[in-house]
Amino acid sequence: MLRRLDLAVLRLLRTRGHQPRVERAVLIFTRAGEHGLLWQGLCLVGAAVDKPRRPLYLSTMRTVMLAYLANIGLKYVVRRPRPRLEDLPPLSSTVTSLSFPSAHSTTSFAAARALTGPGGLPSAPVYALAKAMAVSRIYVGVHYPTDIAAGAAFGTALSELLDGR
Repeated sequence: MLRRLDLAVLRLLRTRGHQPRVERAVLIFTRAGEHGLLWQGLCLVGAAVDKPRRPLYLSTMRTVMLAYLANIGLKYVVRRPRPRLEDLPPLSSTVTSLSFPSAHSTTSFAAARALTGPGGLPSAPVYALAKAMAVSRIYVGVHYPTDIAAGAAFGTALSELLDGR
């Protein structure tokens, strides 16, 4: 049942909203998330311009890096292959052929959790960015929805563990 739902949602996101301009925009966005680099860049800018929150940004950079490394380790333990839809090849290349959990989702939700909360950034826009990054991976055809959900949970848990919340 879950596998069928996974494939149905994957196929839905691979067949809707794929005008050339939208695809280009999503590809640029999703590639910016490789290795958590979008979050690292945002934190570098934040640390430079928002001096009162500089420790938060620097701590988040550490959290994102550690979440990425933990994610890669977990991928090699689980070894789930990336989705293959015969009629819909992926729109983006990937670092590995392993899918579970999504590193984009893991790093995005680790960053979102680390950046929000008391004294942090407003949660709505930060989590909206994290969710968009995660869903972009299904849109380009390189992850199942369950990879995204697992990455979100893993990233959130790692951030809470690392930040002591």
